[in-house]
Amino acid sequence: MPLASIIVPAFNVAKTLSATLDALLAQKIVDFEIIVVNDGSTDTTAALLHDYTDRTELKVITQRNRGLAGARNTGIAAARGEFIGFCDADDLWLPEKLMRHVAHLQSAPHIGVSYSGSSLIDDCGARLAVTQSPRLKNITATHIFKRNPIGNGSAPVIRRAVFDAIAHRPAKEQTRDWYFDETFRQSEDIECWLRIALTTGWQFEGIEGHLTQYRISAGGLSAATDMQLAAWEQMVTKLALIAPAFFARNANAARAYQLRYLARRAISDKDASRATDLITQSFAASWQPVWEEPRKSVSTLLAALVLRLAGPLALDVIIAQRGTKA
Repeated sequence: MPLASIIVPAFNVAKTLSATLDALLAQKIVDFEIIVVNDGSTDTTAALLHDYTDRTELKVITQRNRGLAGARNTGIAAARGEFIGFCDADDLWLPEKLMRHVAHLQSAPHIGVSYSGSSLIDDCGARLAVTQSPRLKNITATHIFKRNPIGNGSAPVIRRAVFDAIAHRPAKEQTRDWYFDETFRQSEDIECWLRIALTTGWQFEGIEGHLTQYRISAGGLSAATDMQLAAWEQMVTKLALIAPAFFARNANAARAYQLRYLARRAISDKDASRATDLITQSFAASWQPVWEEPRKSVSTLLAALVLRLAGPLALDVIIAQRGTKA
């Protein structure tokens, strides 16, 4: 039995899948498996996977399209490892990532979710001047709700026991349990992390380093912010039934953080109008992010204003000179 499993959801990712799989196959740890879930791809993803048939550590599962949450659930059901990581098929892992997370989890039995920071890359795999450098220690449900230190779905490695603790099978499901909620097409990550924090005793902790390379595709980010916000609100509505007092206490501040995050995504996509609208909504929802993280809140506002008043070239010059963190 492999010690660890890496699940790769794959839907029409022929352009990036080889780079992802090559990075995963280069992991320094020996005892692991890779499970690629071909989630109803209609491009050449299936044909590309034939190039890896000689790799005994790699298994391919093909299913009708069920979305990212559904592909991950299928992968978890098939995984044999004690530790389970996820890498989306357009992201990359550094060679030491899995080894370091497994060592972290083995050394700390109370930790259920281990994660790291991420560096952002563009469509061509080039490093951007943006990183996700999250809080690593003393993580509570409030931290997850407001700032999601895990950052993205390719960052964590999680004990199998954590998923056993949150497994459920909806009435319509005939074949396997759900861990991620398949009714979500966005925000399925944060919904799962927050549900773990609210309903189990497992703790979250990060390790140093930007061990994931998280791809940001050009265009379309700001166009997706409406859907991202709607999915986030869907998560709040669902989980508020589990912990109403928690959400009554934290929802406004968390909403402000989410709106600020989406404003930064709109800035990355050079959508000045959307960015200024989102940061304005953030301030209206709560001033707590301003008090807790004044530098990031002010820099987001200034970036949106520079983008709107001076254009994307001026903003790129400022970012190149100073750098920034997501």
